Amino acid sequence: MKSIFDTISFECSKNVTKSYSTSFSSAVKMLAPTIRQDIYNIYGFVRFADEIVDTFHDYNKENLFDLFEKDLSAALQNKISLNPILNSFQNTVHKYQIPNTLINAFMKSMKMDLIKTKYNTTAEFNEYIYGSADVVGLMCLKVFVNGDDSKFKELEHSAMRLGSAFQKVNFLRDLKADFEDLSRTYFPNTDLSKLDEESKSQIIIEIEADFEAGYKGILGLPLEAKFGVYTAYIYYKKLLSKLKKTPSAEIKNTRIRVSDYQKYGLFAKCYFSYKLNII
Repeated sequence: MKSIFDTISFECSKNVTKSYSTSFSSAVKMLAPTIRQDIYNIYGFVRFADEIVDTFHDYNKENLFDLFEKDLSAALQNKISLNPILNSFQNTVHKYQIPNTLINAFMKSMKMDLIKTKYNTTAEFNEYIYGSADVVGLMCLKVFVNGDDSKFKELEHSAMRLGSAFQKVNFLRDLKADFEDLSRTYFPNTDLSKLDEESKSQIIIEIEADFEAGYKGILGLPLEAKFGVYTAYIYYKKLLSKLKKTPSAEIKNTRIRVSDYQKYGLFAKCYFSYKLNII
């Protein structure tokens, strides 16, 4: 029975989330059980695509990505895939009618990582951010609003800004690995080999503006999603705070993280804020 295969596929997506991101998987657990699996399914898909372009250095990444893209197209068309991750993802895509335009934009940005290492203009950077982060936020929003088109349009801009904030924080946190290991420079008009406090401050101001816009959207989310998204928001805000306090020279030479002890404290704070209707 296909239901058994679907169950196995869902478990694969869940395990991918837990294995690759303990912080994100902790936030997903704060979502209502009715939507939790679908967010696992989306994360599993985007994580696999990202892994192809970022980590499979001993293999032909272009060939692997082409195969993944063809399998994705077949999965969406046939509503099944023998790749459990793609089988899970197509299930969520069809369940919530996630537009192909969002999926195509994501895949385009991932392809850019195969050939492009530097973003010289704000327009290039924004295009990449839209495909790599904004549309992922919109895919999740499709799940959160459960088919309510008017709610989706109301929260669309905020979801994109929150996705941008998360991605830009990741870029700043992973600056050393991206620059030294992958030879990538995402932030335009910034020489990351000579990152100074002024450049870092400009990046952080931009991220803080994204967070402010994203928070307004969190307030309007359905109850099933609000706590989980708020938890992710607080975690990334904490990470940004640590980056803000870290000298630019240190950011270039290490990977800043939030300790497990701090994470537990943040999650507890989020829970009480949610229960007291502060959000």
